[in-house]
Amino acid sequence: MWTGQQVVEARGAEAGAVASPLSGLLPGGGIRPGTAVGAGGDLPLLLALAALAAAESVAWAAVGVPELGGLAAAQAGLDLATGLVVSDPGPRAAQVLAVLLESVPVVLVGASVRVPERAVRRLRAVMRRSGAVLLAAGRWPGADVQLRVAPVGWTGVGRGHGLLRGRRVTVTAGGRGAAAAPRSAELWLPGPDGLVGVTDVTDTAGVTEQGAAETVRGGARADLRVVG
Repeated sequence: MWTGQQVVEARGAEAGAVASPLSGLLPGGGIRPGTAVGAGGDLPLLLALAALAAAESVAWAAVGVPELGGLAAAQAGLDLATGLVVSDPGPRAAQVLAVLLESVPVVLVGASVRVPERAVRRLRAVMRRSGAVLLAAGRWPGADVQLRVAPVGWTGVGRGHGLLRGRRVTVTAGGRGAAAAPRSAELWLPGPDGLVGVTDVTDTAGVTEQGAAETVRGGARADLRVVG
């Protein structure tokens, strides 16, 4: 039987071996076991973080994330066969999270889940002991890393027609300790393949960052017309 410290060390080694466009925003290039990360209210970012943390088909759970769809989770890289979903934890959310963090390596928490500050401290102790990772859809008190997403625009819709193919965003990271120095990166989130990617390379659909003429900028609206 492994001790909690052995689990932490093994998962830390696995996390270090996983390459991701998000790595440059995270201390040590990955999500450290026993820590909490906030996704800034952005579901695609939450899923990308979950896929990074749950690499190698590691089990994961989602608590209070009703907007989470199976197709989106699978496209992001999560193994649906190893997932557990608690749509509504009710008033005992802290107890539900404590049980899951003891036994599930990666736990997603919805923005509507409210946990008292005293319970947050207890959950932090559970995470340190088990090596589990908590990924919060919104802000999480005392999160080790807090990410924010600023949309740049969608690619694919030209002069009022076309299909949305990818979303360009600027992701900024801050936090405590090693994550205190702010970092930022411009990414596809998601890209045309449904995954997170860097914007300075040609993606699988042949879309490049220079395709600005096809990008609907955040805050701007393209003229639309009825076709067919």
